[in-house]
Amino acid sequence: MSTFLQVIFRSLETGSLYALASLGIIIVFRTSNITNFSQGAVAMFNTFVVTYFFNSMGWPLWMAIIAGVISAIIVGLLIDLVIIRHTRKVSPVAKQIVTLGMVMIVLGIAPMLFGVDPLRLPRLIENGNISILGADISYNGLFNIVFGIAIMATLFYILQKTKVGLAVRATASNEYTAKLMGVPTKTVTMGAWAVAGILGVLSGVMAAPMTSVTLNLMDEIQINALIAVVLGGFQTFYGPVIGAYIIGISRNLLLYYGSSVWGGQILYILILVFLVFRPYGLIGKKIIKKV
Repeated sequence: MSTFLQVIFRSLETGSLYALASLGIIIVFRTSNITNFSQGAVAMFNTFVVTYFFNSMGWPLWMAIIAGVISAIIVGLLIDLVIIRHTRKVSPVAKQIVTLGMVMIVLGIAPMLFGVDPLRLPRLIENGNISILGADISYNGLFNIVFGIAIMATLFYILQKTKVGLAVRATASNEYTAKLMGVPTKTVTMGAWAVAGILGVLSGVMAAPMTSVTLNLMDEIQINALIAVVLGGFQTFYGPVIGAYIIGISRNLLLYYGSSVWGGQILYILILVFLVFRPYGLIGKKIIKKV
């Protein structure tokens, strides 16, 4: 039982990383109608910013994270102002290709600024463990779980209970109608890219201590976040988050109790089979347009 709980706790921590990244993807998709393939690359870049201020400038970790968040906001705003706003009249597929181009740009700029050597970023809480029902989990792991859930709960509260959230939901429902009703849709879209950047750098900072800060830091998280969005459905903000935790838990259970080599591949096959029978995802539904 303790081993099972150990796997669950580890899975919840991993699921929180996927959930933050997938929430950033779905916020951009719902407001800009773009599947943002550059979410992981931009998150990697901003995590490098955090690492630079921590290692090279000697800032405390919390100050370096704040600098990374500010960088994420600035980069998100620039992406929307300089690139995305000029693609409003192009097809959705072309917009997605633009985000793939942004990946190439970021992967070219990052090593020029930060080098190519792997960098270290420590955990927010370096030491200490807690035992829950016989299962040990580090204070940092528990913090990652609670912090991730708290961030997402705060965003969902803002989306459902505030005027800002109403503007976002109106823009997500129908941008043209929202604009006619006086909603500043351009500001909403710009804010969505900034929020996506913040969610990305937070997931990067949480993931970095488990490995090292490299150009490939966010690759696995980006892939699983995109799969979580498809699994959860594109029609809601919370569907991808549910999908992210399902992937995080199922993947680790299959790796531990199934096959340590093929566990991940088995999960993706199961998701593919599920999507064959429910192509709109767990929470998604078929959209019928009336002529």
